[in-house]
Amino acid sequence: MARTYVITGAASGIGKATKELLESRDNKVIGVDLHDADVTVDLTTAEGRTALVDEVTRLSGGAVDAVLAIAGLAIPAPKTVSVNFFGMVATLEGLRPLLLGSGAPRAVGVSSMASLHPLDDELVAHMTAGDETAALARAEVLAKDPELRNLIYSSTKKAFAQWVRRSAPTPEWAGASIPLNAVAPGVIETPMTSGMLTTEQARTDLLQLVPMPLNGIAQPIVVARLLAWLTSEENTHLCGQVVFVDGGSDAVIRGDTTW
Repeated sequence: MARTYVITGAASGIGKATKELLESRDNKVIGVDLHDADVTVDLTTAEGRTALVDEVTRLSGGAVDAVLAIAGLAIPAPKTVSVNFFGMVATLEGLRPLLLGSGAPRAVGVSSMASLHPLDDELVAHMTAGDETAALARAEVLAKDPELRNLIYSSTKKAFAQWVRRSAPTPEWAGASIPLNAVAPGVIETPMTSGMLTTEQARTDLLQLVPMPLNGIAQPIVVARLLAWLTSEENTHLCGQVVFVDGGSDAVIRGDTTW
């Protein structure tokens, strides 16, 4: 039976690949992005987040089967905090009421294997507290320091993964029979990473930082297939899982420390 999906970041990369995959299976997809989408909004702003909910409600008739929060940024700037954490959470929380009418509601967001990299504890703490003003102020400080600016991205992905883990078992999600999970990709060949993959040497250097012993750098469809399953009717019991689809980075970096 066809299902109705909402995908943020649907105009490119993983979001586009997921949209195309789900549509090829005869599902309805409401795409959300800054451009070339059914709903064009800026998730860095409160107005954009409100418009997202309003427009998706209008287009869906008030009910959807799955929400996929995929939109993200990888630049060392404060707006990465607004999209990767606050925009993600606003998407999932704002659209959660629309899932309640589905017989098999599902929700998923995109973290990253970068959540395993060094991060800024203060920035993570502000995001965890839901204090966007303080988080943006901290990100401004980090962005001005060449040695610290790259901590912004990894911090957003750690905070989001942590939010999923803490939120998934609650009455609002698990208690409403909504599996909430996340995926954590390794290096995926998308417009977001194109600047880091311009030469073979650049690719080699990146894989030193993000080891991917299983088949190396992946195409967006690899993540799309996992997202499609997580939001399918088949997924009934995964709750608060951050599934690493990273060619082995997690296993190499963390090893036995997950126990």
